[in-house]
Amino acid sequence: MQLMDRRKITYKLFPTAAQIVQLGNLLRLHKDLWNAALQERIDAWRKVSKSISYEDQCASLTQIRGELPDDWAIMNCSSQQVTLRRLNKAFQGFFRRVARGQSPGFPRYKSIQRMPGFGYKSHGDGWRFTPAMGQRKGKECWKHGTLRLQGVGHIKARGMARQGGTIKSCEVLHDRGEWHLSLTVECTDIQREGGGMAVAADWGVNTLLSLVKSDGTTEPIPNPRWFKEGQARQLELDRAVSRKKRRSKGWRRAKRASANFKAKSARRRLDHHHKLSARIAGEVAIFATEDLTIKNMTASAAGTLDEPGKNVAQKSGLNREILDTAPALLMQLIAYKVEETGGQFIEAPTRKLKPSQRCPACWAIKKKSLSQRTHRCACGCEMDRDMAAAQVVLRWAMQEQFGQELSKAA
Repeated sequence: MQLMDRRKITYKLFPTAAQIVQLGNLLRLHKDLWNAALQERIDAWRKVSKSISYEDQCASLTQIRGELPDDWAIMNCSSQQVTLRRLNKAFQGFFRRVARGQSPGFPRYKSIQRMPGFGYKSHGDGWRFTPAMGQRKGKECWKHGTLRLQGVGHIKARGMARQGGTIKSCEVLHDRGEWHLSLTVECTDIQREGGGMAVAADWGVNTLLSLVKSDGTTEPIPNPRWFKEGQARQLELDRAVSRKKRRSKGWRRAKRASANFKAKSARRRLDHHHKLSARIAGEVAIFATEDLTIKNMTASAAGTLDEPGKNVAQKSGLNREILDTAPALLMQLIAYKVEETGGQFIEAPTRKLKPSQRCPACWAIKKKSLSQRTHRCACGCEMDRDMAAAQVVLRWAMQEQFGQELSKAA
């Protein structure tokens, strides 16, 4: 099976001391461009009620590059357009949320610390990445490489991609004193091997995934609980930051140590989810799960001044546990990897199906509180609540795919 898909491949860059200065200068110039373009849009609306478009600012950019060749003309024009497009996208998102009656955040000015990086468009236009070839599980892959940037030179890159492709665009990212390259690659020959089982999963906090398989077996995937494991150390690092004088060298070192620890936890979570999703995708032909709405699940219970909420601290702790498992990321990884194998990723309509309230044996619905962890039904069915929900999703998915009759109790 051949598919075409776009992927992100990340490499760590190892610039020289001189190149670090040049990259920092480019980052500052992109920050200045963002702030100047934002100021132009604000002034145009305040003074003459005129909306400035992306095309208008691209035309102004051409004029500025001609007037200030020593400053802005040293930057790649396409790269500057990427920054302007990002600002335009921020405004589009702002107006879209306003139209929906939400509480939008207005695009803000960037400091150098808040500028994540800068991007490039077409491969070869101001930049070029040359991958080196290596071996991964007996197959050729991209292992390390060299990035050439206009005005900077050749920079060594380290990293490995399980599959290469046609390079389309890139981003040069700056985070905690380190530089990274994020490539967008179009893979034209994706082929993975999958299994033949149908599997349904119920996501949870007590158990990360409760898997029910079409061969009758079940498998609970434990929740690693990264936050609880590192909570004491993170608190210690955060206290060290608060004890230092703000903006001092010690404060910066302590802040960097705290950020590095958080980043390490995020990398561990991503690595775990990648490995788990790859294993699941290699076993299944159909993967079914509930349609999770994370935003609603993690809504605050604080309420308002007139109607304050109840159990606010408990709900806050639950929200933290939910977000620590990164359920949206996990399902996204499983989805694209299952589809690569030629399988199907199916999301059951949670509100209509009610998997956590429905009995997998007789299909009857009985409301259960969140603290009730065992499913018990009048028909005699008794099992773990999450496993019961997964069985409901599996039965529904099999009916959707193969037209198997469900219980008349539905």
